[in-house]
Amino acid sequence: MSGLGTAVGAQVWAQLQPQDRAWLRDLARRAGPGTELALVGGAVRDALLGHTPLDLDIVVSGETGSDVQALAQASGLPFVYHPAFGNATLTLPDGRGADLVRARRETYPQPGHNPRPLPGSLPDDLRRRDFGINALALRLSADGPPELLDVVGGLGDLQRRELRPLHGRSFHEDASRLVRAARLAARLKLCAAPELRAQVPDALAQAERTPRLWAELKLLLAEPRPGQAARVLDDWGAGALLPGLPLLETLDARQDAGSPVLPITYAAAVLSAAPDPSVLAGRLGVGERPAALLARALSDSSFAPGTPERQLREVLRPDSYPPLTGREVLALGVAPGPEVGKALAHLAGLRQAGAVRSPDEERAALRAYLAQPSTQASAQPGPRSGPNPKAN
Repeated sequence: MSGLGTAVGAQVWAQLQPQDRAWLRDLARRAGPGTELALVGGAVRDALLGHTPLDLDIVVSGETGSDVQALAQASGLPFVYHPAFGNATLTLPDGRGADLVRARRETYPQPGHNPRPLPGSLPDDLRRRDFGINALALRLSADGPPELLDVVGGLGDLQRRELRPLHGRSFHEDASRLVRAARLAARLKLCAAPELRAQVPDALAQAERTPRLWAELKLLLAEPRPGQAARVLDDWGAGALLPGLPLLETLDARQDAGSPVLPITYAAAVLSAAPDPSVLAGRLGVGERPAALLARALSDSSFAPGTPERQLREVLRPDSYPPLTGREVLALGVAPGPEVGKALAHLAGLRQAGAVRSPDEERAALRAYLAQPSTQASAQPGPRSGPNPKAN
């Protein structure tokens, strides 16, 4: 065991939550002498960046490492076993999930499609990953100190805050790694290694044949600041993957100013900039709600400040304003009943024609509308019903 591996391992271990350290120790004791456990990927990366890891992935390897289901059962925690992959998802006491996965190698029979898993060792499992910073492992022990394992130079990448693919055909095999890189770069303030930039054309060439790329773009829209991640893609020459960059950055600015923006609002903004919104919505798998939100935002309906409809409208139409409501036209002298609808329809027509551009201009137009003889006549009450006075 190297001194560096022990020292860095202790750093990672100290960053974990106490309850996580306790159940990981217990899991290592239950694994037995023929099985090796290692905390891998994002948890190790985040711990070394000074963040408390929340998502935990544990690779199981060794002579009995294939029996993930038995180890999940021995943990005493609720779990779901996935026989197709030989993996299990544990439910921790605080409700978080933790994945137990078999160590494996992977081959790509066809670029862009799912890889074919093969049994492998822990080093094999680390070498199959996307970036050096995600290929770090913390070997767990039932009683000894944990040790950091770095077989690809990921620790140096992390110290340089650099994203580096692990081999020259990484993005050719899986173009979704490009979008994942942009998400990580924006969220963790990382830069692209020269090897990453060199593979961007490969990713773009394979984008249409990589369904996972669109799933990654959907995840991008749920990032804390999607506009920042989209800007990274654009800076890398891949901005065409996601339209609407200025809109996303404007929504980011609203968040920075203290106005929370939902992922559905970002998705609707992207659809508004797409040549064919329905096709893009299908590829992203966002369902019908973003398109419905976009339609409401572009309508003449009134929405309260801070609602997704109002936020999106203000971004798509910076010169827009809240139109007069039914209550306001009543206060200005419109007769109750059908005349309210007629007055609102008149104002909507003026807005669409660009004849009014503010609430004050709408009020002036409404007064002119009410002053028309035809309007005054239609607003007069009709004859009362009742008995004919000549009949008495």
